[in-house]
Amino acid sequence: MNRLIPVLLLALTACTASARDEGVRLPPPSLDAATATGDATAVFAGGCFWGVEGVFQHVRGVKSVRTGYAGGDAAHANYDDVSDGDTGHAESVKVVYDPAQVTYGQLLQVFFSVVQDPTLLNRQGPDSGTQYRSAIFYGTPEQKKVADAYIGQLTAAHAFSGPIVTQVVPLKGFYLAENEHQDYMRLNPDTPYIAINDRPKVLALERIYPERYTPAWANGR
Repeated sequence: MNRLIPVLLLALTACTASARDEGVRLPPPSLDAATATGDATAVFAGGCFWGVEGVFQHVRGVKSVRTGYAGGDAAHANYDDVSDGDTGHAESVKVVYDPAQVTYGQLLQVFFSVVQDPTLLNRQGPDSGTQYRSAIFYGTPEQKKVADAYIGQLTAAHAFSGPIVTQVVPLKGFYLAENEHQDYMRLNPDTPYIAINDRPKVLALERIYPERYTPAWANGR
C-alpha cells in the first residue's frame, strides 16, 4: 500500500488509531535473556518500518536500527515487491543493542507496549497486508524462549482485549531496505504520515518508560 496518501485520508485514519497510539504500560518479562558482553541483535516487524525504526532509535541502549525485509521465502526483497505482497516478507527492523543497558525482554516490552498493536492481524494503522504483520524473528533459541514466554505471560494477564497474533518465527534472512527508507522518521518528522501515525508512539515511549527513553541523536544511527 502506498503510504504517501492524501492528508485527509490520514486524518480520518488517525481517529481510529489514536487510542492505541497512547500506548500501554506492560509488566516486565518474568523470563529474560541472560546479560551478555558485546552487542546483540533483534529483529522485529510491526507495521510500517518507519515508525518501528523511529521508536527503537529512542530506546536507551540501542546502538543502531536499520529498516529492511524479513520473513519471506524469496531470496531477494525490495520495496515494490514487498509492498505488492509478492515475496512474503514483512517490513522489519534490525536492532543492534547493548545487553548491559537494555535486555531482549525489555525490547519486547517496548515492542508490545508502544510499537504496534499485537492483536491486529496483518495490519497496523492505515496499512494492511501480510507485509505489515506483527512478528518477532528470533536469532537464537534463547530469544525464542523469551518471546514465547512473554506472549504467554501477557496472555495470562489479559493485557490486551483480544488474542495476541504476533508470530514468533526463526530469522532466515534480513534484506536492507533502500536508502530512502533508512532513518525516515528523523529525516522527515513533519510528513503527515509520521506526524499522525508514528510520532505519537515515540511520545508514548517517553511518557510510559521515561527510564528507557533517550533522544535518537544520543544513540547515533
